Amino acid sequence: MIENSLYKQICDYENLFLAYKKARKGKTKKRDICEFEVGLRENIYVLHLELKNQTYSPKPLVTFILRDPKTRKISKSDFRDRIVHHAIINVIGPIFEKSFIYDSCANLVDKGTLFAIKRLDYFKRKVTHNLKSDAFCLKADIKHYFQEVDLEILMSIIKRRITDDKVLWLIEQILANSANGGGANDF
Repeated sequence: MIENSLYKQICDYENLFLAYKKARKGKTKKRDICEFEVGLRENIYVLHLELKNQTYSPKPLVTFILRDPKTRKISKSDFRDRIVHHAIINVIGPIFEKSFIYDSCANLVDKGTLFAIKRLDYFKRKVTHNLKSDAFCLKADIKHYFQEVDLEILMSIIKRRITDDKVLWLIEQILANSANGGGANDF
């Protein structure tokens, strides 16, 4: 179990500023990010106070349809909420990453697309005895994954590792917002 100081770490101004940098990476020209940056220090400070005082409430999700090539319903969090998502992950991510298998790639430092391609190549060569025989690969997707996640089960899994009531409150705020908006999101 983890000591009850995690929430303070999440609310820390420096953590929020780091989270802001991560949330904007590769998206610096987006209008919502530019608007947030107009009063950057003040906006982060307001977010810090809302979190510290537990008055934070996520803004409603913006839902749209994406076709790439299949049609998907996407629900996007407001930029300030994506900062909070990153602030949470900065603190609790390492707690959960310890239990992930080595080949987990999604949203992990140094484990992006290139890592996944190298691991696929490694296993492909291993299974085919260095490409001397045939192998098959299954590509699959879980339909409506984010809409179908049982939030009670998810919270019970989170509670096994996180005991800080304020962190749990914050995660529940975000999950409730996601449940109301449906679709995939950035968290």
